[in-house]
Amino acid sequence: MVTKHLLIEQCRMNESIQIAAKLLRKGEVVAIPTETVYGLGADATNERAVEKIFQAKGRPSDNPLIVHIATKKALFELVMDSPDYLEDLIDHFSPGPITYVLKSNGKIASNVTAGLSTLGVRIPSNEIALELLRQVKLPIAAPSANLSGKPSPTTAQHVLEDMHGKIAAVLDGGSSEVGVESTVVDCTGEIPTILRLGKITAEDINQVVGAVQIVDTNNKKIKKPKSPGMKYKHYAPDVPLILVKDSSKLKMMIEQRENKGERVGVLVSLTLPETIRAKKVKSLGGKEDEMAINLYNLLRSFKPKEVDIIICEAPLPKGIGTAILDRLERAATKIID
Repeated sequence: MVTKHLLIEQCRMNESIQIAAKLLRKGEVVAIPTETVYGLGADATNERAVEKIFQAKGRPSDNPLIVHIATKKALFELVMDSPDYLEDLIDHFSPGPITYVLKSNGKIASNVTAGLSTLGVRIPSNEIALELLRQVKLPIAAPSANLSGKPSPTTAQHVLEDMHGKIAAVLDGGSSEVGVESTVVDCTGEIPTILRLGKITAEDINQVVGAVQIVDTNNKKIKKPKSPGMKYKHYAPDVPLILVKDSSKLKMMIEQRENKGERVGVLVSLTLPETIRAKKVKSLGGKEDEMAINLYNLLRSFKPKEVDIIICEAPLPKGIGTAILDRLERAATKIID
């Protein structure tokens, strides 16, 4: 299979979106840009089309997919028994980087929900994604467009690295604006519960609906995850990563590994890069939003031909930094407190 690279340029934007929409209606898989990361899209009502997502990613079949739709009306057409606080959340945060887990009414293919009675659904704010959804007139299942377990893609080039020859097309909308996956909120109970951390924080949700709780996403006993990111290892780069939470131990860890003859790559968030002597030192950035945008690109940039191990300094757990830390913990081979 030859994967089409559909460019979004002013003169051919609508043409590229029309081609992508036609492929999706035919049951093909198309990578689409969203404000969070690129998604691997297929018709969420077509079980055979959805199966192609799992095959392309190498994704476990019990890991549910998130469905993307264009409007609040379309969202309510897919779910039932929604709580009173849902409309407040939608009106405040959607379109945007938030996914709502609700009781499915059965219109979506069963392999999208991994056989669960619940469905994760969101309205992306990326204008290209929204226009595609308006034209295709279908709910689109779209997990991140990477090989399962690897860092999510934030550019079309990342998608092509993992998916060239495995999917019909990539709709190239440039770099993702947020850089980490959506916040996932379970809305099946009396109080909204965060299942996956993202740009929209517990504090943000609390200000809108007055109460929120966060599930322990590191719980190893989770057998049937309601959300992606709850059960399996994710976001791992091509070389082992050691996450160092105590910055005072950073230089010591680097020296220990270099003394063993290892080629060390370093990723810092708080320490100034010029204070580190290792050859391959990269900075996530100065602010949390910048760190989120850079995270997956930098994780992908460390290659086995250049480094044997990555030593990463943990960011502060505030704002979207909490979500970044969550992703790094899941990517890490080892964590040093």
